[in-house]
Amino acid sequence: MSDHSNSSLTGRVVIVTGSSSGIGEATARLLHQAGAHPVLAARRADRLAALSQELGGALAVPTDVTDPDQQRALVAATVQRHGRVDGLVVNAGASFHGTLEDVDPRAYLELLNLNVVSVVTAIQSVLPVMREQGSGRIVTVSSGTTRIAPPGVGAYAASKSAVNMLTEVARKELAGDGIDVSLVLPSVTATEFGGGMFRAGASPRPGMVVHSPGYVGRFILRALRTGEDSIDIPHGPEQTDLS
Repeated sequence: MSDHSNSSLTGRVVIVTGSSSGIGEATARLLHQAGAHPVLAARRADRLAALSQELGGALAVPTDVTDPDQQRALVAATVQRHGRVDGLVVNAGASFHGTLEDVDPRAYLELLNLNVVSVVTAIQSVLPVMREQGSGRIVTVSSGTTRIAPPGVGAYAASKSAVNMLTEVARKELAGDGIDVSLVLPSVTATEFGGGMFRAGASPRPGMVVHSPGYVGRFILRALRTGEDSIDIPHGPEQTDLS
């Protein structure tokens, strides 16, 4: 999966972190529909078990991505079941709202561990397998907030800006191993973030329309197929043409 062609996902084994809800769940469903083998990873084991049943018994591995040992165990379980790892969607993360003046340093360190450090350990966890295969595709999920420096969401946007840099550097560092690393930047999306404050189709501010998780998932699948460097999902209404 390293020739930048529009590869089929049929039969591909793709780990999706944060797949118990929102963008991760939608991505797992789309992968299953595309004939891939999604591997479900999140902390909420009950939700993973239910989704696994819906997706034909897809491998579900309860995982706290802030624990590097659990990340490695996730990859080991995937290899044990499927024999390989073709793709990794690094999606697990949390929101963080409030002005910089009100940021609680301890809470922010926890967020950085989830939104930033776990991205590094997720990539590290799949490298031995993908290097041995000579191929692989990694997609990180960032945020369109990194492009607009929004007041009240700056601490969150800063964590996702780190993801942007990590992804760009990983793409360069791993290019010689046949591993493509892609960045997807969603616009405002209707997920559990912020207590589910956004509803699909609503317009929270001029020029913005809240997207569905499935819409973002379609761009993630595009990145898995093409290995392109980044996809900045446009604000505004959902489009039928994702090219």
